[in-house]
Amino acid sequence: MGQTIPFGQHIARPPVATWASGSALARVDSIPWTIWCMVAGIVCGMIGGPWDISWHMSIGRDTFWTPAHIMIQLTGVLVGIACAYMILTATFGHDVAKQEASVKIWGFRGPLGAFIAVWGCIAMLTSAPFDNWWHNAYGLDVKIVSPPHTLLSLGSLAIKIGLMALIAGLMNRATEAVRTTLRWLLLYVGSGCVAQMGTILTGSTWPTEMHTAACYLAVAIAVPVVLIAPAWGSQWRWGCTAVAGIYTAILLAFEWILPLFPAEPKLGPVYQHITHLVPLHFPLLLIVPAVLLDLLWRKTDGWGRWKLALVSGPLFVLSFLVAQWPFADFLMSPAARNRIFGMGYFAYFDPANVLYNPYQFQNIEASGRFWILLGMAIVFSVITARLGLAWGDWMRRMRR
Repeated sequence: MGQTIPFGQHIARPPVATWASGSALARVDSIPWTIWCMVAGIVCGMIGGPWDISWHMSIGRDTFWTPAHIMIQLTGVLVGIACAYMILTATFGHDVAKQEASVKIWGFRGPLGAFIAVWGCIAMLTSAPFDNWWHNAYGLDVKIVSPPHTLLSLGSLAIKIGLMALIAGLMNRATEAVRTTLRWLLLYVGSGCVAQMGTILTGSTWPTEMHTAACYLAVAIAVPVVLIAPAWGSQWRWGCTAVAGIYTAILLAFEWILPLFPAEPKLGPVYQHITHLVPLHFPLLLIVPAVLLDLLWRKTDGWGRWKLALVSGPLFVLSFLVAQWPFADFLMSPAARNRIFGMGYFAYFDPANVLYNPYQFQNIEASGRFWILLGMAIVFSVITARLGLAWGDWMRRMRR
């Protein structure tokens, strides 16, 4: 269990009869429909989330029953159906293989990932009436990080963690062809975790904040763990690059597609003339540290996990800083005010160009504070990188 596994190498699979402490776990020759149902739920959430934010920025919260809200809640419904099937059939059915590939919690049997995801479903579905009450009590439009949104986000993250655990358990006992497909599903779900963390960090990583060390501290706290874990768990040499690449492609797709649809504000005050859905800004350049991490890990076979984290964390933060800092200068320039880079979009309630200059960096820190926060970012990056490696190792060992 404590043996160091070189990155890029597959874990040697013991005979089927020795898996799960002697229990005979069935070889996986195909991907169950429950996994595809859960992936469909994740897709719904990944569409609904950016769409809902754009709806708030372009129209305002006119009603709970918007298409974007329905897409988000479909995540909990679809994942809940799949998890309920897995748990109930393992608990009350007579399929020995399903029972062997399960754990027992509160008298029910099922894969561990299904129990984790069920909690996420409950949290997501509970957040819906909570969010509706919150808006009625405190205003139709509120911040991205509010109590009901936090509950929704935690539930969504738990679903992704549970699904990755399920995929990893299947992947570690699958045939090679099925294993390849499962690996891509794992990386895709991991990219959803990165996108979710990026959404939570929207305020800290807004282009006007990108010349502050606080921006890079926030990224160091939230991103490395969700970037590294699926990549390390996948055991593929380009895992980090794939996760960051999928994250970038998804956010660029929303930035370029959403403005094609008409929209106009229904709430006030209105500072911007909106005629179409407004997207968030260009994605973070996480692809740069992701590529460097993949290249680093090829040269570190046999390293202990803490030693690897001590190098991986600072490499992530400093390479991201070197890439994002000058790119932020470009985003502030007139050359970025187009559909490609999206710096000409503003929410209807944003007083940009009316009460403030949106192309000027805000909250410039004093030199001493800057270096203290950057040092904290490096320290936190080591911790979050180590957590990502531990999470990835857990998925490498997952069987049920």
